[in-house]
Amino acid sequence: MEPHGEIISLEEAIARALKYNLEQRVRLLEQSLAAGELEAGKYDMLPKLMANAGYSWRDNYGSRYSAPYDNPTDYTEGDFSDVDISSEKAHETADLVLSWNLLDFGASYYTAKQNADKLLIANEKRRKAMHTLMQNVRTAYWRALAAEQLSERVGQTIQSAEKALGDSVKLANERVRAPDESLRYQRNLLENLRLLESVERELASARIELANLIGLLPGTRFKLQEPAAHAAPLAIDIEQLEARALLQNADLREQFFNARIAAQDTRKALLKLLPGISFEYGGYYDNDRYLIDEQWRAAGVKVSYNLFNLISAPSRMDAAERQETLAEARRMALQMSVLTQVHLARHQYNDSLRQFGRADQIYKVDARLEEIVRGRFQSNMVGEQARISANVTTILSELRRYQAMAKVQESLGRLQASIGLEPQLNSLDSTSLQELQTRIRGWLEQDMSALVTVAQADVPQPAAQ
Repeated sequence: MEPHGEIISLEEAIARALKYNLEQRVRLLEQSLAAGELEAGKYDMLPKLMANAGYSWRDNYGSRYSAPYDNPTDYTEGDFSDVDISSEKAHETADLVLSWNLLDFGASYYTAKQNADKLLIANEKRRKAMHTLMQNVRTAYWRALAAEQLSERVGQTIQSAEKALGDSVKLANERVRAPDESLRYQRNLLENLRLLESVERELASARIELANLIGLLPGTRFKLQEPAAHAAPLAIDIEQLEARALLQNADLREQFFNARIAAQDTRKALLKLLPGISFEYGGYYDNDRYLIDEQWRAAGVKVSYNLFNLISAPSRMDAAERQETLAEARRMALQMSVLTQVHLARHQYNDSLRQFGRADQIYKVDARLEEIVRGRFQSNMVGEQARISANVTTILSELRRYQAMAKVQESLGRLQASIGLEPQLNSLDSTSLQELQTRIRGWLEQDMSALVTVAQADVPQPAAQ
């Protein structure tokens, strides 16, 4: 793992997550395993080349009665003068036989095609995991950034509120103020402390979650850099998003490949109904001294058929067709679900963008009000409680602003995942962290509509069967 600097940017956090996150590594290993199964499955289509060697022994000679050809009944059982020895008691054998069964070849052929689709399914699962990981990193980054920006201020404000609360209790005990006035003052301080402590609890886990996502140990020290907000209203027709989703959504493509695997199962079921045809050719050796030729070659063709297949054929075909129909129905249902996801994600993104704009306006207003109250406090025009309340209000507004931006990034990631949009990356193992970071930075800075247009220009299609 490459060491990190003092400051980690958003693109570096995403790059580190893609390269070092353990769950992402598991998906890459699953894809590698599927590729290995595909490569190994190809050898099942080759003929079988069997080499055998053995030793045979018996306690007496292999012998049989003999009779003249023109009178085959002319022999006397028990008369050993008419007995011929046909084999030795012990002899060695060896053979090398090449055999090829057409049914086995056909089944292996369809299995190899299914393994190819399983490799594509593993790739789609990796893409889906990458979409989810990037979405989680973007959300956790903004939450951790809020924790970094606000933690110190929250701690200082909690100390000030607790000190003011202690002073108020002391004055109330000395009856310097009226009891009801002191209690109202204390309640306001306690309410502010409750809000600040809830903020502190929410911020405490943000950095730990981010460190886990990007492959760093909990407690690792690093700082975050606030990225420029590139989120903007979408200038893309919903029809374009729907078309992109139907072509590139990871879940939908995975279901498409599952449907192809079910279709191959139907073909394999049909194949089992055919008679088995096998070819054999081999060389044989036997050192039995009663054989005229110790070495010979032989070839043969054999046709076999299990008659019980005629009984089981209808049920096998029905089961295979039902499985294929089920896979197709799942794909159609998933298509409708994906289109719904696209519409919901687009609506949530636009809504979260409006909420962020509103939260940003409220934060700016509260920040100006805090400056005014701070100036009045320094002029002794307002008390400590007013200053603390204004500070708490500003902290909450800033926290909501960061939370709103985290929602924007989350909804944007969900929209990109639903339409199957991700940065074009090479092998993560062979790509350096710096190069990966540069590609992700360019992808994050590019406009969403431009990304969709570029992606639609050359969309890889599932291979036709």
